[in-house]
Amino acid sequence: MNYETTVEADQGEVFADDFAGDLAAQGSKRKRNIVLALLGLIVVAGIAFFLLGQGEVAPVAAGDRQEQAPVISVIAPGRTTVEGQITATGTLAARRALPVGVAGEGGRVISVPVDAGQWVSAGQVLVVIDRSVQNQQAASAGAQVQVSQADARLAQANLDRALKLVDRGFISTADVDRLTATRDAAVARVKVAQAQAGELRARNARLNVVAPASGLVLERNVEPGQVVSAGSPALFTIAKGGEMEMLAKVGEAELARIGVGITAQVSPVGSDNSYTGQIWQLSPTIDPQNRQGTARIALPYAEGLRPGGFANATIRSGTMVAPVLPESAVLSDDEGSFVYIVGQDNKVERREVQTGSVTGNGVIITKGLTGSERVVLRAGGFLNPGETVKPVKAGS
Repeated sequence: MNYETTVEADQGEVFADDFAGDLAAQGSKRKRNIVLALLGLIVVAGIAFFLLGQGEVAPVAAGDRQEQAPVISVIAPGRTTVEGQITATGTLAARRALPVGVAGEGGRVISVPVDAGQWVSAGQVLVVIDRSVQNQQAASAGAQVQVSQADARLAQANLDRALKLVDRGFISTADVDRLTATRDAAVARVKVAQAQAGELRARNARLNVVAPASGLVLERNVEPGQVVSAGSPALFTIAKGGEMEMLAKVGEAELARIGVGITAQVSPVGSDNSYTGQIWQLSPTIDPQNRQGTARIALPYAEGLRPGGFANATIRSGTMVAPVLPESAVLSDDEGSFVYIVGQDNKVERREVQTGSVTGNGVIITKGLTGSERVVLRAGGFLNPGETVKPVKAGS
């Protein structure tokens, strides 16, 4: 009796423990299902939010997109008659550069009385050459002239005496002919000696290096003590009359719009000064590599114009009719200058343009626009081609 009671009690305790374990297991499973359900709802909500953001779940109406588009100021530039200008770059140079070298036989340089940057006049001595040996040669030649003249006088005297004795029969005709020939030879030797002496004097006069024309000394390449000769490089470079020029590089299309005699404003790099010049020659050929020609702009002498320097030129090319845009509307990148225009569907389009000079009213557009387009006035750097905007005419 006690044994059975004990067994039943033990079985009841085991059953209770199993039942409690089942309840605990069912509670843990319910919690896990709830957590999984919440995670599923979060994932579904995220996917729905992403699809809504992409406009695929619930596409936004065209009117709503227009309301959400950024407001952009635009301008229709039209076409304006402006003074045509061509901007070019190039280098400064002497209009007529005169290289000065040794005209004579040369020698050792004694002195150089001029330096670069000084003005010289035609015939002014630039280099003095030692002529001690040449002076002795000239003295010898002069003495030889005197000897020849003395011989010529003696021959003439002998001939005169012989002619007086011919009638008396003391001198034959053959002797007279011989004395006449001797006199003629002596006179010829005088002329030869005089010519040789004159040649030496002329050579000595050419020993010194002189300026062939008046102008500004640009380069000096000789020093005292230096030995120079006819084969030496140029000792000086002189800008004839001090006249300068700018070798402006101009595109072939712009080259056809200008001519000789047109005025230009030249501004050396690093200087605030501007100098007025005139085109005096246009290049007859075009460089096939860069499709440019050269416009040579004559300039009077000025201290700020230094040959070899870089300069900018603004050349007048007559009047032209073209759109003019504010500088804020014109953008540029590695591909060149461009503007953004707004099409009929209010979408932004990129338009490549070519710009001219900058005037007080804005930038002249020489190519790419007709003037009737709606051009984005500003904030173009924040737009992308194809973007929808809400255009508003500037000033309205």
